[in-house]
Amino acid sequence: MTKYNELNSEEKRVILNKWTEMPGSWEFNEHSEPWMYICKQCNEPLYSSNSKFDSGCGWPSFDESMPWAVERVEDADWRRVEIVCNNCKWHLWHVFHWERITPKNTRHCVNSVSLKFVANK
Repeated sequence: MTKYNELNSEEKRVILNKWTEMPGSWEFNEHSEPWMYICKQCNEPLYSSNSKFDSGCGWPSFDESMPWAVERVEDADWRRVEIVCNNCKWHLWHVFHWERITPKNTRHCVNSVSLKFVANK
């Protein structure tokens, strides 16, 4: 059986129960340190800081994930596409296309509580 990191009650609510944190309420929304964002649940590398941008939406936004890291799942409402960690399959939030915010036309909108940051040492 795979060993996952311990989660507090808020992390469980968002990651395991697929809720959403309040916009602007967590540390990575305006975070700009260079290196890597990893899954809070399993430590899988998800996003490079090079792909992070300020979308103004209140959540950390990335225009691409690591190639193997994120799985897209049709959301229950059929209007959005959920993104989950490809390793542990737990909730990150949603991916949006065609907003014309970046040249890649993609915004991975991710709950900060779903991420950990690893600095380049």
